[in-house]
Amino acid sequence: MPLIKSQSNHDPNSEQTVDKHALLFGLISVFLCGIGFSIIAPVVPFLVQPYISFPGEQAIVVTLLTSVYAVCVFFAAPVLGALSDKYGRRPLLLICLLGSAIGYFVFGIGGALWVLFAGRIIEGVTGGSISTIFAYFADIIPPAQRTKYFGWVSAVVGVGTVIGPTLGGLLAKFSYTAPLYFGAIITLVNVVYGLFYMPESLGKTNRLKEISFVRLNPFTQLANLLSTKNLKRLLISAFLLWIPNGSLQAVFSQFTMDTFSWKPALIGLMFSIMGIQDIVSQGFIMPKLLIKLSDKQIAIVGMVAEIIGYCLIALSALFTFYPLLIAGMFIFGFGDSIFGPSFNGMLSKSVDASEQGRIQGGSQSIQALARMIGPIIGGQIYVSFGHAAPAFMGMILIAAAIPVLYKRVAHVN
Repeated sequence: MPLIKSQSNHDPNSEQTVDKHALLFGLISVFLCGIGFSIIAPVVPFLVQPYISFPGEQAIVVTLLTSVYAVCVFFAAPVLGALSDKYGRRPLLLICLLGSAIGYFVFGIGGALWVLFAGRIIEGVTGGSISTIFAYFADIIPPAQRTKYFGWVSAVVGVGTVIGPTLGGLLAKFSYTAPLYFGAIITLVNVVYGLFYMPESLGKTNRLKEISFVRLNPFTQLANLLSTKNLKRLLISAFLLWIPNGSLQAVFSQFTMDTFSWKPALIGLMFSIMGIQDIVSQGFIMPKLLIKLSDKQIAIVGMVAEIIGYCLIALSALFTFYPLLIAGMFIFGFGDSIFGPSFNGMLSKSVDASEQGRIQGGSQSIQALARMIGPIIGGQIYVSFGHAAPAFMGMILIAAAIPVLYKRVAHVN
């Protein structure tokens, strides 16, 4: 049964409808992924603490754990994307989700620093699942409607990321490892659900006939993507944005511990702000923006908001005044919530159905590369130049990214 149905022959983009069962499974999947990924965020520094001799090393180790995950995603995402183009989204997505559950469980077992890294490596190798999920949505959604539906995806992820960190902070009252085990369980529930109810979204006629080694090489994939006229500036601008975003995500828990002496429950609540912003933005703001602005214009508005957010975060560190941090996170969260759907909308419209896995896998690799570099740089400058340094880096890099995106050449806005 086709997952996209056309009701007339006049305007396929506007008349096609989306299969509700496929859409429901996809939304449930990203919701559970949002919970599973974000539930561990408030406790990572506390899990690392017993294995660190000097306080200055803690921020470095925390950010390295994020970087190791990103390294694995960088190499795995194009492989998973290409395999999903050939064999379908369903088997690859289920394997990835199972790997994530195992990674959470190993991380929760702990006992030594290398075990924590092993857990992140296992999770990272299968962490390209998000590219398969986006390819899944690109399969079932008509091109003209993708930015709107990607907004829905962002909002559902937002609900998961609201619940995840708050739940993780509350579970940490029982044990710092409790959020890891809960994350493993909730991901396994998603696997079981997918086994029984997940429909395949990629028809056999649209599948890749064969996979060459070139498609599996992340560096070749990056070179091919960046050589594509419609994608080069889009991906470069996103890369410049993702570097400080990865740094902020990796160092945020440590930042709030060191600057304001916060505990996991409060840290989890702060992470939830990002999810709240996704819900508010996709429910009330994005529909209005889509009427008046193009995808590219919405992305630029989001980037400007992120710069303002970084500025307030830096000031909160300089003045040790947490209300500035809260305001900065709300504004940053708004920018991030509208940049993501507009970026994915532009990206998915740049290629046809048989290339969605490749393009989403390549995008995920670039994001992983940025999130590999960002935490390493962020951790080093955090220790060397002070708590505000990663936020200043964000202001500079995104300010450089805006003109790159603004001047990009594309046939799709």
